[in-house]
Formats: sequence, C-alpha cells, structure tokens
Amino acid sequence: MSALRRTTAVLSLGLAATLVLSACTKKNDAPAAAPAASSAATSAASGSAPASGDKVTVAFVPKLQGVPYFEAMNTGGQAAAEALGNVTWLYQGPTQADAAAQADIVRSFIQQKVDTLIVAPNDPDSMAPLLQQAKDAGIHVATADTDAPSSVREAFVNQASVDGIGEGLTDALMTAMGGKGKYAIVSCGQTAENLNSWIEVQKAYTASKYPDAEIVDTVYAGEDQNKAASMATDLMNAHPDLTGLVGECTSSAPGVAQAVRDAGKIGSVFTVGLGTPQSMKPYLADGSSSASILWNVENLGYLTAWAGAQLAEDKPFAATNDVNADLPDVAYDEATKTLLLGPALAITKDNVDDFDY
Repeated sequence: MSALRRTTAVLSLGLAATLVLSACTKKNDAPAAAPAASSAATSAASGSAPASGDKVTVAFVPKLQGVPYFEAMNTGGQAAAEALGNVTWLYQGPTQADAAAQADIVRSFIQQKVDTLIVAPNDPDSMAPLLQQAKDAGIHVATADTDAPSSVREAFVNQASVDGIGEGLTDALMTAMGGKGKYAIVSCGQTAENLNSWIEVQKAYTASKYPDAEIVDTVYAGEDQNKAASMATDLMNAHPDLTGLVGECTSSAPGVAQAVRDAGKIGSVFTVGLGTPQSMKPYLADGSSSASILWNVENLGYLTAWAGAQLAEDKPFAATNDVNADLPDVAYDEATKTLLLGPALAITKDNVDDFDY
C-alpha cells in the first residue's frame, strides 16, 4: 500500500511547523523536453481562471528527476490529479541538479502556457526572473520543497519548518554522540535555499544548546552519493577525532552512512541525515545511521498538486485547509504565502517500513 494512504506510527519530533532539498552545479547538456500540456491551459494566456469543472494543467519542475525523493513527490502529485479529477499533472526535471538545465524546462512550460507552474529551484536567484516571465504570460507561479523567497511566487508549499529540520537533525545527532564532540556537514548544492537555511539553524542551535559540540567543516557534494561518501571519508581522515556526520540531503545522507560503514567506524562515528526511508533502511539497520529526519514525501507531492489547482482556479487558501483525509488541517500563513505540510518526522529502524519509497 502506498505511504500516501497509510496511517503511519511515525515518531514525531514535536517540532514547529513551517520549512523548505538540494542542488548542484553540474551542467546537463541535453535536458529532456517537457511533455505537452493540455489545451485547457490556454486560459492562462488571458489571465482568466478556467471555468468550473474545466481541466487545469499543473506543471511541477523538481530539482532533479529520477531520484527517489522527487519520484515520490511525483507519485503524490499523480494521486492528487486522479482524486481531484480536473487536474492534468505534468512532471519534468533535469537529469542532473543543474540550474541552467532546470531553467530550460521551465521555459518550455511557459511556452506551453500551463495554468500553474511550480518549481523546486536549484538556484532561487536565477529562477526568479523566469517566474516573473511566467507570471507576465498569465501563468500562476509557486514553489515547492525549496523556495525562491525573493521571487513573485504566489505560494510556497513547505514541508516542515526551517527550525524544525535544523534542530531535529542536531538533536538526533547529539543524542547519538552524547551531546558532545566534533561533527561535520556534507551538504549538496551550495545555492540551495533550504539546505543553507537548515545549516544556519544547525550552527546557531549547536552553539547555544550543545556548547561541548562543534561543527568543524561544511562541504558540498552536489547530488552525488558517491561523492558524498568520498568527502565524508576525507573529513574523517582530516579530523581523526570526528564523531559525527550530517548528510544534508537525500543523496548525502546515505553517502555519509556508507563512508562510516566502509571505514569500520560504526559506533564511533555517528550519522544522521535527510534520506528517503528505503534508501536509508540498510544503514539504519546496521547502525551506520542513527536517524533520518524527513516528512511524508508523497503527501508533499499531493499538497503541491492541490495547491496548483487552487491557484489555477483562483481559489484562496484558508488559514487551515482540509486537503484530504491524510491532510485535514494544512496551515497557510498569509504573511509569507506558505502552505505547511506539517512537523518533521524521525525515521528510524523501527518505523522505516511504514514508507515504501
């Protein structure tokens, strides 16, 4: 059964609810062309909302296509389109997490005049002008998973709070490390808004709550698990007294755990990260990872498609939104134009099989 429909006995961190996964700088020479949009999307050209009951086209451009995280978002978006009945869901991303390749796909969707264009930007600053182009063409624009806060986006579909993720990662690692010691962060894209926000929280929170702990370095592996493992190995060699590693995205989380396993340091170097459940399962099982801090990714995709339909039909968000049976009270903050999926979750060896992605 899909995790979207399953009631899971996950361990809530009790964290606050309001957030923003990763990017890299590799070039993608030949991004795949976006699929053709429904003719119902032509209403976007005039800026008018589709008539009630008409099909609306919601296009989502992830940072990277083909990885479990964004494929799980796509599964959720497809489920929402089927449940809503009047939504054509389009999903297309670059094959490498590259801002230029992502921009080409965004331009294609603008040319197709989709009703709503939603992006998880690899580089929020370079994406902002493209979102302005889409708006000028009469297309509703939003972000999901990671934000472009300085853009004209009408909504941000946020998975959990910045503080919740940053503090959750820190608390989980400090629990394993006994509240003290040196640790390093292996992040992904240097320009990713969400990753950088979480890292800033981790730095401040570690300094204030765990004075006997220290972050000794932060490195960037792009969306490359093997590179993350190599960089984690280099960090352990450079800092022989290192006792912790954080994998800041869904490729570096298993990467740092793999490095600890390969080095034979399970139990002496502890890791946590933002990994998808099934990719982290073997590392949670043998103790090379202590926890994965995440959220229900399929639900995030469902909420993304639902929000796109609301925008396309010019329906305002309520302070609390009853999206479906699994998402009965999604909060919306008018000041920041943010829909919040909910609090972050700690995925451990005990509940990892509650998720099938």
